[in-house]
Amino acid sequence: MANYIHVPESAPVVPKLDVTVDEHDYRIGALKLIKELRPHWKPSEVKMKCFTDGITNKLIGCCVGGVIQDMVLVRIYGNKTELFVDRENEVKSFQVLQAHRCAPRLYCTFNNGLCYEFLEGTALEPEHIRNPAIFRLIARQLAKYHAIHAHNGWVPQSNLWLKMGKFFSLVPSHFQDPEKNLRFNTEVPSTQCLRDELVWLQRNLSTLGSPIVLCHNDLLCKNIIYNEAEGHVKFIDYEYAGYNYQAFDIGNHFNEFAGVNEVDYSLYPGRSLQLQWLRAYLESYKEHKGLGREVSNTEVEVLFIQVNRFALASHFLWGLWALIQAQYSTIDFDFLGYAVLRFSQYFKMKPEVMALNFPE
Repeated sequence: MANYIHVPESAPVVPKLDVTVDEHDYRIGALKLIKELRPHWKPSEVKMKCFTDGITNKLIGCCVGGVIQDMVLVRIYGNKTELFVDRENEVKSFQVLQAHRCAPRLYCTFNNGLCYEFLEGTALEPEHIRNPAIFRLIARQLAKYHAIHAHNGWVPQSNLWLKMGKFFSLVPSHFQDPEKNLRFNTEVPSTQCLRDELVWLQRNLSTLGSPIVLCHNDLLCKNIIYNEAEGHVKFIDYEYAGYNYQAFDIGNHFNEFAGVNEVDYSLYPGRSLQLQWLRAYLESYKEHKGLGREVSNTEVEVLFIQVNRFALASHFLWGLWALIQAQYSTIDFDFLGYAVLRFSQYFKMKPEVMALNFPE
């Protein structure tokens, strides 16, 4: 996918620094980066804070004198994440989104991570994204993303099925830890079952007619920064960004209403909230595409069905991802339990969303 994101020629060059930062003892490596990015800062005065929200990478905030507006964020890639994250694509997505004022500044990349600008605001929680004033901002910002042209005339294609196939091939066949292995064999669907579902998903979802757009693909609460004073939201973390089905990005976000650390799928948005969200989204999307702001009930209803069916693909993708993370990640998180939750919700939701009928 890396070659398909077209970075504008006007985009600033992103320097690559030959520095490796130890995720367990990060200060020395982080200071080498700060020396290049903020040469006027005294090393002894640099304070560092480790943010603990992420379950893919480690994030360190560096600042002097408590001035958070000038904070430099150092993100250290998680162990073996290069197996399933295209880092070149991530940087290109970052550059494209920055050019459209949708992303913070990317200062540099280094051997096992990248540094970028701190965005003022609040990283959201599940209760925030249910607030109509905030969810309309999120819907409109996502519509702005989806309207960005970053393909230089090429007809965009989704890499969802390729990515799922790659994730599937990386799923471990067993775990060394006996207790973990027992859970894996008794609680996770069999390899054959997962293979059959992957085939079923591609056959049933790729024919729904959802447009291929530039997607964030990982719009969980903590990746949404809300600036209340300025009345806007911005999205962060573009590791999984790329061309995909419009309905996947929205369905994936709706799944994230359930949270990550204490997952509760009763929080998945109901029909009424979804229809309000989708109408705000479509009005903004059509406006960005130069198609006016008029949105019919039929358009909203069609998107509603597409989104809820693609929410299945989101559960399946992150279920596979969690199994890979259970094998390789050094982050303290029950990835195996998370995989079980995602697959369970997939099978629970499947008959419900397949029973939805498109309007005549």
